[in-house]
Amino acid sequence: MFDKYIVCENGFRARPDGRPGGELEVRMPYYRGLFLSMVEAVDLTLDGRPVPPERTTFTVRGTTYTFDEMSGVTDDRWEMGERAVLAFETDTPLTAGEHDIAVSVRLRISYMPVPGGGRDRKRLRLEA
Repeated sequence: MFDKYIVCENGFRARPDGRPGGELEVRMPYYRGLFLSMVEAVDLTLDGRPVPPERTTFTVRGTTYTFDEMSGVTDDRWEMGERAVLAFETDTPLTAGEHDIAVSVRLRISYMPVPGGGRDRKRLRLEA
């Protein structure tokens, strides 16, 4: 439904803690907000290589979660249009320049017989 808005054009940056990897901002691909326990996955592919979920974290309104933790979070939500930060670790530092970013979001929506969510792909520029 809102697939083309998942990956935000700005907000792609190196990790602020200096470790190899980066951060990007993502939006909910659904017209309503959901509790985080209903976000099954936010899968990231960087330059054609999947980033394992255990090497990513999800931050919404200043609170950071692993995806294992999110399955039990029933007191925090990701609202429609709200930008969340998807942080990820890589083996080597990211190089400045363009990178191919693909994000797939899987949502569990109670009244839908199939999983909801969406996919987006963009070329984003990492500044030096």
